[in-house]
Amino acid sequence: MHKNRGPVYYGDYLQLPKLLDSQLPLSRKFANESNGECHDEMLFIVVHQVYELWFKQILHDLDAILATFNKTYVPESELSSVVQKLERIKKIQTLLIGQFDVLETMTPMDFLEFRDLLIPASGFQSVQFREIEIKLGLNTNDRQHVDREFFLGRLSETDRAKLTDLETSPSLLKLVEGWLERIPFTKMDNFNFWDEYQKSIQTILKDDEEIILRNSASLSEVQKNIQLENLSVTRTTFKSLFDKIAHDELVVNKQRRLSQSAILNALFIMLYRDESMLALPFQVLTSMMDIDENFTTWRYRHALLAQRMLGTKIGTGGSSGHQYLKRAADNNRVFVDLFNLSTFLIPRSRLPVLPPEVKKQLNFNV
Repeated sequence: MHKNRGPVYYGDYLQLPKLLDSQLPLSRKFANESNGECHDEMLFIVVHQVYELWFKQILHDLDAILATFNKTYVPESELSSVVQKLERIKKIQTLLIGQFDVLETMTPMDFLEFRDLLIPASGFQSVQFREIEIKLGLNTNDRQHVDREFFLGRLSETDRAKLTDLETSPSLLKLVEGWLERIPFTKMDNFNFWDEYQKSIQTILKDDEEIILRNSASLSEVQKNIQLENLSVTRTTFKSLFDKIAHDELVVNKQRRLSQSAILNALFIMLYRDESMLALPFQVLTSMMDIDENFTTWRYRHALLAQRMLGTKIGTGGSSGHQYLKRAADNNRVFVDLFNLSTFLIPRSRLPVLPPEVKKQLNFNV
């Protein structure tokens, strides 16, 4: 605990003179008798500066989370701190999304009064947001419909070098992958969980097939064949969980990003989330999905704002504007593998019964 070492003045501590003197509208700089300062440019600057301040806090918390998962062993006691920081990031994202409500009080015609002054600056050049994406697990090569040289070419040489170097560091996705691979509960001397799980799956799929055939009288031949085909696809999807060659092929085709063992252990956490030892790991995984979802929502709001302000005009950074932003919202996700685990969830009543020794390890015994 640090103690006061002398009087502190509010404005000095927050460096308010420097902070509040950093809103410098370009329209003010170039104002003349026919064109004065554009009133709403101040709003535009303040909102984006606030974005950058919150990005700084997200990076501050994200760095601490990365440091925790970068250990060869992550103590259970440190997961509560990880969850707390992930929760804070989610709360900040709520504020980031809410700022669009403020920005949309500016009309398109008011924006057009100063928009040309911004060219070629754009959100492409928010280095902090790119840092967040990279540290979560979205590298430039992972982006769809984006030319790497064009994308990085919008940055200064210093910023481009910084982000290129950052892409060589382990992301949250890769570090969590390693953590998941070390989960010890699914294979023990006298118990192989996945053998039992596959038995449950086969029973469930067999029941589904019987339901289709039993009700075939009320279905047309086409409808019955469609349902049977869908069931066949489901069988193939489940099989890919346990077929390493099939899984690795999906990774090569960029349909999955996590290793087979990481996905299986994440699924185990999802299935047995009610066990005491898995409660915090479950919160970690769901919080990561929440963060991915929130950034997707933020990107969609950004795309809608661009369309609202510019229609089909190109963006100030040379992109296709609304269309580019919409594609980014659709494709620039990190933790899709975790979302897709819902494919493999089964009713609690069909879960394999865990042996007493495994149950004991999964619970805090007083």
